[in-house]
Amino acid sequence: MRRILNIPQSRTTSFVIIVVVYLLATAVGVVTYDYCAPKTDALWALFIADFAATVFTWAMGLLYRNVSVYDPYWSVLPPVMLSLYALLMDQMTLSAWVMLLTIFVWAFRLTGNWAVTFKGLRHEDWRYTKFRDTTHPVLFHLINFFGLNLVPTIVVFLAMTPAIRILEEAPEATLFTWLGAAMSLAAVAIQHLADTTAHQFRREHPGEVCRVGLWKHGRHPNYFGEILMWWGIWVQSLTMPINWTIVGAAVNTLLFLCVSIPLMEHRQLKNKPDYAQYRKETRLFI
Repeated sequence: MRRILNIPQSRTTSFVIIVVVYLLATAVGVVTYDYCAPKTDALWALFIADFAATVFTWAMGLLYRNVSVYDPYWSVLPPVMLSLYALLMDQMTLSAWVMLLTIFVWAFRLTGNWAVTFKGLRHEDWRYTKFRDTTHPVLFHLINFFGLNLVPTIVVFLAMTPAIRILEEAPEATLFTWLGAAMSLAAVAIQHLADTTAHQFRREHPGEVCRVGLWKHGRHPNYFGEILMWWGIWVQSLTMPINWTIVGAAVNTLLFLCVSIPLMEHRQLKNKPDYAQYRKETRLFI
C-alpha cells in the first residue's frame, strides 16, 4: 500500500505537520461543538466535538500512513478542551483553577516527553506496526479506527468528566481539592522520574532490563503515574456529591491493566531474556 502523502525526511518538518494537524483538529472540534451545543446536552456536545476531532486526526494518520499521528492526542486534548469549556462556563472558582493547573502541568510534562521521543513521521510506534504487519488490511483499519484512536479518546473523555463537572458546578475548594491535586502532581513527578531514568538507561545500556530508580521497585512506574493522575482529578471532584464520573478513572485503570501493560510485558519477554526474572522479582507498580 502506497502512502497517500510523501513522508517528510526532516524531524522538524514532521513536528510542524503535527502541530498544524492539531490546530486543525481543535478547529474541527470547536465548530462541531458550536453546531451541536444548541441541540443537545453540553456533555454530549463536548463528546461529539471530541469524536469529530478524533476522526480528523485519524484521517491525517491515514494520509501519512502513520497511526502515531494520534499519539499526542492523549495529552493535548484535555487542557485545550477544558480551557475552552471554562471560557464558556465563565464561573471559575479556586477549585476550578487548581484543577486546570493540575491538568496543564500533567499535559505539559507528557507532551514534552512525546516531543523529546518523537522521531518524525517516518517512525511509527511498535504497537501500531505490529497490528499493521500481523493483521489483514481490512481488520487493521478497523482496529486502527476503533481500538487505536476512538477507544483512547473515549477513555480520556471519561477520565475528564470529573473535571468537566468542576467547571460546570464551580464548587468551593475543600480538602479534597488539595488532596486530589497533591495526588495528581505526585503522579506527574513519578512519571517524569520514571521516563527520565528509562531514557538515560536505554541510551547507556541498550537491550538491557532497567532496574534502577523507580524501575527497581515496580515494572511500570510510568503507567502507575498515569493511573494515579486521573484518580487525583476524580478526588478533586469529591467537593461535590459522588456520581458516575468515577467510571472515568476506573476505565482508564482497566485500559492499562488489560491492554497497555500486557502488550508491553509480552514485548519485553520476547526481546529481553532477563525480563522473566525481573518480572518474578518486581511488583507490577510501585
